[in-house]
Amino acid sequence: MMIPRFVLPIALAASLLLSGCATTSSAPTRADPLEPFNRAMFAINEPIDRDIILPGVRAYNESFHPVVRQGIANFFNNLDDLFSALNGALQGKKEKAANDLGRVIVNTMFGLGGVIDFASEANIPRGDEDFGQTFGHWGVPQGPYLFFPLLGPTTFRDGTGWIARAYLSPILHINEWGVRDSLLFIGYVDARAKAYEAQQLVGGAALDPYTFIRRSYLQRREYLTYDGQPPPRKDEDE
Repeated sequence: MMIPRFVLPIALAASLLLSGCATTSSAPTRADPLEPFNRAMFAINEPIDRDIILPGVRAYNESFHPVVRQGIANFFNNLDDLFSALNGALQGKKEKAANDLGRVIVNTMFGLGGVIDFASEANIPRGDEDFGQTFGHWGVPQGPYLFFPLLGPTTFRDGTGWIARAYLSPILHINEWGVRDSLLFIGYVDARAKAYEAQQLVGGAALDPYTFIRRSYLQRREYLTYDGQPPPRKDEDE
């Protein structure tokens, strides 16, 4: 399954944007009824991420020139824009859908398949829509919070969006397995590299990184689903 590109950066970078102080808690909450399971998965993920993934990310950053890394990021961002255009249309957000489709056309035709981001230079904004936001727009409940090793945080609704994205991904429909798997691997490393700097601040910013990341992820997803205008909170559960 192709790793959805919003998952890894959200867990880390979003924690710097929308999270308050975290407190240690292991009791299930309304937003996290599966907390004992999720904490176990989080504990499994920590050494894998620290001892395997992060050394690989550091090697990636040191081995490739920033221009090369930016070209790789642009290529995968172009795929994101394609799905954002689709989801913008499904939500009836005509302007966002048109902008994202315009970005894909410009960058694919004139930017070597998306490697060069001419659309951003032309100030065409990115919509950043995905299937999880679309399901939320349609009224699908968020469902319980989930954490998976290597993939990071999600919810039942967003996880369903992962599956939809994976099924429709053009990369997964490449018949040559070597090319397909290489692109999947590079996409994962690129997404993880984007979150690397933010992660360095997470440990020192929270007493309990698990709660910090959970709150940040849920707040960020709510912010995106409601286009920056989430409804008033009815309780202090999260």
